Amino acid sequence: MNIRFAIASDLHIALPETIEDKPNRFHLTQYSTSALDAVLNHLNNLHLDFLLLPGDLTQDGEAVNHQWLQKKLTSLPYPVYVIPGNHDIPFLNPPAEVIKFREFADYYSQCGYQNYTDTLDYTVEIAPHLQLVALNSNYFDEEGKQQGGLLPSQLIWLEDTLSSLADKVVMVMIHHNVIEHLPHQSKHPLGRRYMLDNCWELLDILEKYNVKLIFTGHLHIQDVSKYHNIYEITTGSLITYPSPYRVLELQDNHGELCLSFTSHHVESLPEKEDYQLFCREWMGGRSFPFIMKLLTSPPLNLSEDNACEYAIIMRNFWGDIAKGDSEFNYPELPFLVNQYFQQFGVNKINGIPQFIDNQATLTLV
Repeated sequence: MNIRFAIASDLHIALPETIEDKPNRFHLTQYSTSALDAVLNHLNNLHLDFLLLPGDLTQDGEAVNHQWLQKKLTSLPYPVYVIPGNHDIPFLNPPAEVIKFREFADYYSQCGYQNYTDTLDYTVEIAPHLQLVALNSNYFDEEGKQQGGLLPSQLIWLEDTLSSLADKVVMVMIHHNVIEHLPHQSKHPLGRRYMLDNCWELLDILEKYNVKLIFTGHLHIQDVSKYHNIYEITTGSLITYPSPYRVLELQDNHGELCLSFTSHHVESLPEKEDYQLFCREWMGGRSFPFIMKLLTSPPLNLSEDNACEYAIIMRNFWGDIAKGDSEFNYPELPFLVNQYFQQFGVNKINGIPQFIDNQATLTLV
């Protein structure tokens, strides 16, 4: 087995007429189409076997944005497989300009959705002995509010599907995070909304059937996390710093299955030559409210005055989280506060940093 593929996540495609003019808008949706074009111009020369897009394909589910993307993807020289993110099917009863839940599969019938469940899940052999299981993690509760989780029927379908794939290497693609990528992410009020509600149920099933790889998006950061022998690789967004995407190779190395990957970034665009620097400054300039919430929420519970002072020092904290493989040290902050934020840095084994968020070779055992 020698498979080369790519991942680009959270494209948030927005045509000019669909972009809302909000002064504090966090997403650089005005560059979404150009950023994707830059990525595809690179990928089209790499002889890929396929491309994975793990959700948030559009800004907010607008039909014209889905139409634009669908046309772009079906013109590529390699297969593309997609799943919806929370922005792609945001409403149970959407306005006229936004697609309905069940219409998503119609737009992407050539991107994995030939045969699929009522809950927008599917499985397909994407290379000899390699199977993709694509799970939709968006559903609506009794009040019509969108939630991030898997329904009981989806878990039953997943078990039935995996039980028939014992002779295949299986990769799972899902929008919401399944394994934590931030300290105590599943419990923190700012982090848990990016986690799958019933992540432990899913992990139990994946472990039972020896699944080793999960690909996610949603959090807009570059990170690799691990639970037992399961790796989750989450990929950042093209319209937030550092505008990353991944090129991966899955190889059978003398009986050992290995996944190698490198990260690339959209460095410049025709209309914004300093796109990378611009993205970082844009994020830093809009991160203040988020950092304030982080500082004033448990477990720190800092006063507004102290939080305001520290948030200025931490202007680029989220940008450094997003780029992955970062280490944190804020000696200007009180010892315990600095210690708290140091745990957001790269994982260490016996004191040695494990820089695997952007480039690594993982042995799947």
